[in-house]
Amino acid sequence: MTLKNTFQKNLDSIHKQLTEVSDWMYENPELGFNEFKTSEYLVKFIKSFNGEVVYPTGNLDTAFEITYGNDGPLVVLCVEYDALPEIGHACGHNIIATASIGAGLAIKDLVNELGIRVKLLGTPAEEGGGGKIILLENGNFEDAACSMMIHPGYENVVNPTFTTIQQYKVEFFGKDAHAAGAPEEGINALDAQIQLFVNASTYRQQMVSTNRMHGVITNGGFKPNIIPSYTSSEWYLRALNEGDLSKIESDFKNFVNAAAMATKCEVKIESPDYRYTEIDNNKTMYELYKENSLSVGREMILQSEAARPGLGSTDMGNVSLAMPSIHPMLSIDSGDAVNHQPEYAAATLTPGGHKAIYDGAFAMGATIIDLAEKNLWSKL
Repeated sequence: MTLKNTFQKNLDSIHKQLTEVSDWMYENPELGFNEFKTSEYLVKFIKSFNGEVVYPTGNLDTAFEITYGNDGPLVVLCVEYDALPEIGHACGHNIIATASIGAGLAIKDLVNELGIRVKLLGTPAEEGGGGKIILLENGNFEDAACSMMIHPGYENVVNPTFTTIQQYKVEFFGKDAHAAGAPEEGINALDAQIQLFVNASTYRQQMVSTNRMHGVITNGGFKPNIIPSYTSSEWYLRALNEGDLSKIESDFKNFVNAAAMATKCEVKIESPDYRYTEIDNNKTMYELYKENSLSVGREMILQSEAARPGLGSTDMGNVSLAMPSIHPMLSIDSGDAVNHQPEYAAATLTPGGHKAIYDGAFAMGATIIDLAEKNLWSKL
């Protein structure tokens, strides 16, 4: 029996348990850096297969890690588990977590024969907070030869495009007044936010299709008869690369200042989160992944063949610039639903969602075996 056969047999034996973990996560979503129940649950599950999990780690209360093997090249499998506000696991991080854990648990007894180390690294707060960036800075990726994870999506894309992104918070400060009795005494901070959105909407008409600028008002005032003295909004700016993003940022700041000048408001603009970079998909790794996926009946396509552009962002981009990495997208047969919709979260519970756990875990583990058996580390 080949090592791949043994690995697949191991994965077969735990797949049902992995789906139960994924379904539990769907029922118990937690936001970034607050995944206390989830991380504890995942750590307990991993420990049930024997092994010492370091928890917490990397100066993050909800991060964890366990390394199988003592010597050889290190492969890091990223385990994501944060959810979205209001719509839960609508980005499918329950599938991400269980696919990586499944790959790690199924290969753990083979690592010494392969001459490698495999680390399961629990990475909090991908949806904002940059958990992987913090863990990179704190040395939790060590001297890894490569890193990988999968992500549920609309199509089976082996080398998806992910953009660089910077978040912004914009606050306008005006002056309260009675909106009917003495409007001339007020300075309307809501007008400033509305003007900013008009500026951005006008700009987007001529923006190249791969760039994005989108925001929401998080504080717009209290009552219609009070001119708002304070408002705030949050924005995501995205582009394919650092140069394009810098240009968008410069223009965006002009829009902010113009809105402040037009309404006589004071303004404060800040970036509350880490800068996520574009992703660099390693060709050697994704070609192996694509080939191994065929073994379980999943045909992966290239981004250039995809129906959708796939212009999201992830802190896995930062990892990919630090070491060879892949981040394939796997369809979960969600019908018309796409990521960040409640219907997509529900689709993670379906046979299609459960199959993605298995297929993703298998292709990642089989790719690790190929890298080791063919000694492809220098080709990455």
